[in-house]
Amino acid sequence: MIFISLFILPYFSIFAQNNFVIDVKNVGAEIQPEMYGVFFEDINFGADGGLYAELIKNRSFEFDHPFLGWTPFGDVKVQQESPCFDKNPNYVRFNEKGLRTGTGLENNGFTGIGFHQYDEYLFSFYARSISNDENKFKVELLNAGNAAIGTSEILVQGSDWKKYTCTIKAKETEAKGKIRFILETAGTVDVDHISLFPKETWKGRKNGLRKDLAQALYDLHPGVLRFPGGCIVEGNTLKTRYQWKNSVGPAENRPLNINRWFYTFKYHFFPDYYQSYGLGFFEYFLLSEDIGAEPLPVLSCGLACQYESKECVAVDSLDSYIQDAVDLIEFANGEVSTKWGKVRAEMGHPEPFNLKMIAIGNEQWGEVYVERLEKFVKVIREKHPEIKIVGGSGPSSDGKQFEYLWPKMKELKVDLVDEHYYKNPEWFYKNAKRYDTYDRKGPKVFAGEYAAHDKDKANNLRAALAEAAFMTGLERNADIVHMATYAPLFAHVDAWQWRPDMIWFDNLTSVCTPNYYVQKMYAKNAGTNVLSIKSKDENITGQDSLYASAVLDHENSEIIVKVVNISSVNHEINIKLDGLKKSFEDKEVKITCLHSNNPDLQNTLAAPLAIVPGNYSISSEKNSFKLLAAGNAFYVCRLKIK
Repeated sequence: MIFISLFILPYFSIFAQNNFVIDVKNVGAEIQPEMYGVFFEDINFGADGGLYAELIKNRSFEFDHPFLGWTPFGDVKVQQESPCFDKNPNYVRFNEKGLRTGTGLENNGFTGIGFHQYDEYLFSFYARSISNDENKFKVELLNAGNAAIGTSEILVQGSDWKKYTCTIKAKETEAKGKIRFILETAGTVDVDHISLFPKETWKGRKNGLRKDLAQALYDLHPGVLRFPGGCIVEGNTLKTRYQWKNSVGPAENRPLNINRWFYTFKYHFFPDYYQSYGLGFFEYFLLSEDIGAEPLPVLSCGLACQYESKECVAVDSLDSYIQDAVDLIEFANGEVSTKWGKVRAEMGHPEPFNLKMIAIGNEQWGEVYVERLEKFVKVIREKHPEIKIVGGSGPSSDGKQFEYLWPKMKELKVDLVDEHYYKNPEWFYKNAKRYDTYDRKGPKVFAGEYAAHDKDKANNLRAALAEAAFMTGLERNADIVHMATYAPLFAHVDAWQWRPDMIWFDNLTSVCTPNYYVQKMYAKNAGTNVLSIKSKDENITGQDSLYASAVLDHENSEIIVKVVNISSVNHEINIKLDGLKKSFEDKEVKITCLHSNNPDLQNTLAAPLAIVPGNYSISSEKNSFKLLAAGNAFYVCRLKIK
């Protein structure tokens, strides 16, 4: 019996026939549970304005220009005397004389604030009354036409700092809204940390994550989450590097940091791009736990971004940097009686996060990197031999620095080496057999950042298929390649610096790209062990524009076959299972297919389902099945063998 979705399987004129043979008897290398994962960096407004659900920009007035993001009216001034939060000392003083004009602020959020009709929003702020009167504030949610679509009132009194909250329901949907906060009665009031969150966040957490974006990560079924970068780990100066200790503790008292991406690309210049650290290391660990991914934090090795700076910490002055790494392990895994384990527990997670690995440095290169990494390796090995260490091979996939660093990583005996490649689709086609000849001794490979860059760097099907073809080589070489993470992850359609990206979003909705679906198809069909699949006794690495890999899912007694056809030519592929203990036929083969006749096709917010995977089933023949592979398509086939 055959079940076929006509949407997935178009009319076929068979132009080519192929025979693939899977060796079922000789089970190969184990596939690591964390093989396919995601890499998060705060680029393209991926954290503030993206995954982090806070809707107000510059909520604590700590930007270099304190009113950036705000429009003050009436008498509003920035103050610092006796602040509410010592690490975020700025606050504003409202002085209303009672002339009916009102004194207050408006905030436009991140390219506007998105409101969903009937949804509730949690508004909060800290305040103290200088005049010690009862002071009335009005809060308004505004649409693009400046009309109120939700209101609330709050009374403030008392000379001590206190948190005030209210819930506001939006009467209509608006993508480009704003919020207005007005002191309506006469008096003088100090205000700090003005915040607005959707009531519904991922898992309902306070200081939480945007629900649809976190859900998309969960649905991806990733095995590892690498965070927080990327180049922001390094900073363009050591002062502006990402320091994890600034990102934990109460969100209100996490000091602001500049985002090194606001100025890097002059054609997409965003001088209002900072890091509030509201999404910090605690939240990253929580997210990893929520989505079932192993956390992989990346820490500074004492080098600022080598593309932009020569600033570095002297080798004999690295103690505080190395201590940060040791303390992070304690924060993640330590008992609640330890200094940093206690901080974790006080934040609401007394159980350890079970951190297993840590990366030192991002895209560093040269001797300056090696001699600093060596110091980290020595201390971490002594204090935490259970923790795997990830080193790097520089910013390129080959060349002088790459060739220098790999032998050094072997000498240092790091556990994994982080390789990065942003290349055109042709490079990915050619490198599907990249790891077939890698040295099996020494460190394993972590493909930490990669994406196919097609014309205009579009997230089209052609780029996604190039990645799928390349990933057959990662899977075939799972004995040496232990992890892989596409990059970057998120991008706001109105505020981005880099493309392509896996998930695009605006203030209300999001869209998953074909690249996302390729990653999902791999992650949800990773299997447990590699199986050999060949055509004419050769690995299938582009012959006739076809790429393939096969794995065993031992737990479910299934064979999983992945096939990529990057050409426009249709193929009939006979896939034979050789070495089975018991023969079979007329078994169901479940097939998932990502396909379009147009390789330039993309998903957009207006057409989010232009290209998505579809499912159908066929029946096996005697110890084999026939896959009718359309051009420009990626297939995952699952077949039970018991």
